[in-house]
Amino acid sequence: MTELDPTQFHDRVSRSVAARFPGATVEALDRLHGGVSSLTFRAALAGAPDAHRRIVVKVAPPGLEPVRNRDVLRQARVLDALHPVSGVAAPEVLFTDDGAPPLFAMTYVDGQSYEPLTDVLDDPPEPEVVRERAEAAARMLARLQGVEPADVGLADEPVLSPAEELGRWRRLFETCPDDLRGDEDALHAELVRDVPESVEARILHGDYRLANMQFDGARLAALIDWEIWSVGDPRSDLAWLLMHTDPRHRFAGPPDDANRRAGEGMPTREELLATYRREREIDTAELPWFLGCCHYKTASTIAVLAKQNRRREQPDAAMVRAEESLPAVIGRGLELVRAADRAG
Repeated sequence: MTELDPTQFHDRVSRSVAARFPGATVEALDRLHGGVSSLTFRAALAGAPDAHRRIVVKVAPPGLEPVRNRDVLRQARVLDALHPVSGVAAPEVLFTDDGAPPLFAMTYVDGQSYEPLTDVLDDPPEPEVVRERAEAAARMLARLQGVEPADVGLADEPVLSPAEELGRWRRLFETCPDDLRGDEDALHAELVRDVPESVEARILHGDYRLANMQFDGARLAALIDWEIWSVGDPRSDLAWLLMHTDPRHRFAGPPDDANRRAGEGMPTREELLATYRREREIDTAELPWFLGCCHYKTASTIAVLAKQNRRREQPDAAMVRAEESLPAVIGRGLELVRAADRAG
């Protein structure tokens, strides 16, 4: 990946800002953390309407083909489709630029992003706020999954079946050395043996969890980081949210008392599922399979990141911790699918 030319990037953003808000100028462009496949910046504007004095700019990594999770204009497309939908907190796309590398800008939504059982913050929310956030996320997911893709202009999107979703993460695992794969073969064999039939396809965020949301207190203000969105089985996103009520992976170090208390506010899987189902009914008979697949997806993603981390001159400590959690992640996936087999 080549470096982003700061002067050229600033000029491109400035031209787009002036076209969107005549007379407005870019005062500052600051890099933000968030997302792993594109670069994210916060821009401070002068002369723009008050609501747009700060915006977020996402740009594809320079020097790499802007495809799949690096396709920032595809991210802009789903946000543009969802922003008008009542009750779905999608930021507004302000402009796009299909130059090299492509980029787009959206409204800046202030708030806190925090995953209660895997992150560590200096000022974590109180347990009751964590519970309210999780319940708000479940209700928001139900509303999102009530949207038919064709009704928001996404009828031409390919539909990803559960089998294709599993295959996607299997291909990633196959790029990793054996010592990062552990019992991956055993979990994959359990999953591939009994793949569920698809239900009616819906828009999938792909990484639907509290850390990919902006919260104003307990209010869910925005759904962010749509890098791996697709159209597919809605139980995938539901299971991903539910998995984070009892995650087995960890990037941060041991939580202090405040973060431990915050994590205690996270609802149980059953409680969060009940919140979702009060908004939208869904067949949950195959949910253990999707939970198992989510653990497989988590392990696959961590294995690839760990492989890359090993190549660094100074490996990132967070990724080392994540790598150490791989056996527990795969083991939990096996527990879930085997328990479902026994119950069935």
